Amino acid sequence: MPPLSTPRYDHIGQGYAHTRKEDPRLRDRILAALGPARTVVNVGAGAGSYEPRDRHVVAIEPSDVMAGQRPRELAPAIRATADSLPLRDGSVDAAMTVLSLHHWDEGQERGVRELRRVATGPVVIVTCDPEVSGAMWLMADYLPEVAALDHRTFPRPAQLAAWLGGRTEIVVVPIPRDTSDWTLMSFWAHPERVLEEDARNATSGFARMEPAVVHRVVTAVRRDLADGTWDARHGHLRRLDEYDAGLRLVLNLPS
Repeated sequence: MPPLSTPRYDHIGQGYAHTRKEDPRLRDRILAALGPARTVVNVGAGAGSYEPRDRHVVAIEPSDVMAGQRPRELAPAIRATADSLPLRDGSVDAAMTVLSLHHWDEGQERGVRELRRVATGPVVIVTCDPEVSGAMWLMADYLPEVAALDHRTFPRPAQLAAWLGGRTEIVVVPIPRDTSDWTLMSFWAHPERVLEEDARNATSGFARMEPAVVHRVVTAVRRDLADGTWDARHGHLRRLDEYDAGLRLVLNLPS
């Protein structure tokens, strides 16, 4: 993870909360996975999406930019990193992290083990399977650089299970067409979103690319939408209500 003084999302997190609103269906999955836990640590808490409102939450977020977008009704976030949580062993009922793990860099394994250390009950990780996301049209046809980045930065679900120990369930989470959380995976249904700067910039995949790469992809998608090439290849997706673009919920319980 970047040094606490310069978290990655201090650079790429501006305006994040405008397009990355929580999807109620994913929220319900997360709450169900947390079970009856009353105290929860949310690591990489960001702007507060998917954070339970009916439980005591300890929010951990290294980025001032992201923490500054948290709604006023949520508790302020503690500045700390995943690989060194300022909590005692077994001090909370559950731990969660939502699409944050790929930013923990060299601290990933220790961070995952920290989730297990501090929680007496479930650990819930929402992440991406890069083998699946890399096959989506955007990465496969236009943006192989993000596919390569995802393969480097997203641990495979089996690796997460090994780090966590105990009993682990990997749940496939199809992404609805009408999701309000505009992750890069949500672009499966909305190629026009590639042309929207705000939508691109609120995804770490695009935000971490060089400007020349972004320009190349935008130009190619705009051309292929205009001349019908995209619809000829992928128009069948417009008839789907949901799609597996690689989103996964990892639920771990202690032995």
